[in-house]
Amino acid sequence: MKNVQKMVPSIILMIVLVGFPQISESIFTPTLPAISQNLHVTARTAQLLMGSYFIAFAFGVLFWGWLSDQFGRRQSMLWGILVYLLGNVSLVVAPSFSVLLTARLVQAFGASVGSVVTQTIMRESFTGKDAGKVFAKVGAAMSLAPALGPLIGGIVQTYLGYRNVFSTLVMMAVLIMLYTWLRLPETKGSSRSELSVSVWRVMRRLLVDKNVWVFGILISGVNGVLFSYYAEAPFIFMNHFKFTAVAYGCSGLIIAGASVLGALISNVALNYWRNRTIMNVGLLIAMISSFGFLLGTWSDNVLLILVAIFGIFLGLNIVLPLALSQALISYGDVIGTASGMFSFAYYWLISGLTYGISLLHNGSIHILPIYIVSLVFSMLIVFNLREIKH
Repeated sequence: MKNVQKMVPSIILMIVLVGFPQISESIFTPTLPAISQNLHVTARTAQLLMGSYFIAFAFGVLFWGWLSDQFGRRQSMLWGILVYLLGNVSLVVAPSFSVLLTARLVQAFGASVGSVVTQTIMRESFTGKDAGKVFAKVGAAMSLAPALGPLIGGIVQTYLGYRNVFSTLVMMAVLIMLYTWLRLPETKGSSRSELSVSVWRVMRRLLVDKNVWVFGILISGVNGVLFSYYAEAPFIFMNHFKFTAVAYGCSGLIIAGASVLGALISNVALNYWRNRTIMNVGLLIAMISSFGFLLGTWSDNVLLILVAIFGIFLGLNIVLPLALSQALISYGDVIGTASGMFSFAYYWLISGLTYGISLLHNGSIHILPIYIVSLVFSMLIVFNLREIKH
């Protein structure tokens, strides 16, 4: 009995492991103007630090998922965090932007272990009602984590300088590695499951599945809006509206509140409406709010902008939990393989969407709301263009 208990990881540890990759991504956002100025690169070039993160992250999801099947969850998690630590150390000592960008890729590759292996551990360790409760708690943490990054980054940059944001990441990596080494059990059983699964067969199933495409586009679109916002927003609020780094970081709490409220509304609404209706309502809220964001930039009204941003992420986070829960509903027999491929694909799309805002960056505060309007409108069209099978 004692041995069985030992195999179940703590929920707090799961929250830490699934949350640190997102904090690591968004903690950079308040530093972008300072990086641009101090390393003598354009704002557009500095924004590559955001979009490139997901390219390395996508490859990491595939690699660490495979490695955890070969050598176990605990060992793979520790190796991944070590790579993450090395990437963070490289960020601290990077003498130029090109080295900084390379270090960022290493950091992202290592950080991806927290996403893919933690989800595998959760599926193995919790079942039934316990699984639902655990995923709900971890999901709430995932909603908050991206908003904590700008807040932490803004405070550290204001009082210690942007380089110490990287030092903070090093300390965070050391603490996470120590906590994981002390508390994470091995959850992988000795059974050799899914060895008979044909990777190519699963890939073909995914490629011809209408639901996978539609929900994949929605998931990518929601995250594309979020991280495009984090790439462009510091130049709007800090350069145009003259927010301090701390004030800008605190504005991330608006997104955190909207994310948690959106997920709560989505959960309650399931008792009354169909998934499709709820998701359409969420997309419409985001669409209307996107136009409010555009109006706010044209009128130079920062209060309207902040209210609109709340509405955008409220609507999108009504959509996101339902899209995530339904995307691979027909793949229970090959969930590990399908999940890895699906994640790899949508992280690439997120990277492309985030890179898109850096290509469009021209110093105008109107570019981001126009970009968000186009993304949300595209999601509405894709979702309603073809009937989703249930």
